[in-house]
Amino acid sequence: MARNGKLKRDDGLILALARGRTVRQAAQEAGFSERTAHRRLDDPEFRRRVSVVRSELMERAGRLLSDAAIKAVDVLRALLESDADTIRLAAARTILQQTVALRTAAELEQRIARLEQNEGQHGNDSFKVSAA
Repeated sequence: MARNGKLKRDDGLILALARGRTVRQAAQEAGFSERTAHRRLDDPEFRRRVSVVRSELMERAGRLLSDAAIKAVDVLRALLESDADTIRLAAARTILQQTVALRTAAELEQRIARLEQNEGQHGNDSFKVSAA
């Protein structure tokens, strides 16, 4: 039971650290001394929990950004119908630039996936560079 209490008390510290607070800030927010926070960070399981929460926060942020990106595209598409030439031009330019950037990123992602697949099939030796 005492272990569960300790885990629950750690939640505030874990969340503050996962959000990018300094150890001092996180300890203060969670009601710990800075020294205790550092001791908790010496525990590999505690660091793993911080990492898991940080990953979950980043995934959530990514989903929110994706949703906002869809709305932003809708705004740009609406601006293509503006009466003002400068606004239509700016919207068109932005759409084209972002389309190229997105396509480039997608192509790079595919190339990396193929390289990783080849590395898995051929072992790590195929990527070793010999020293001259």
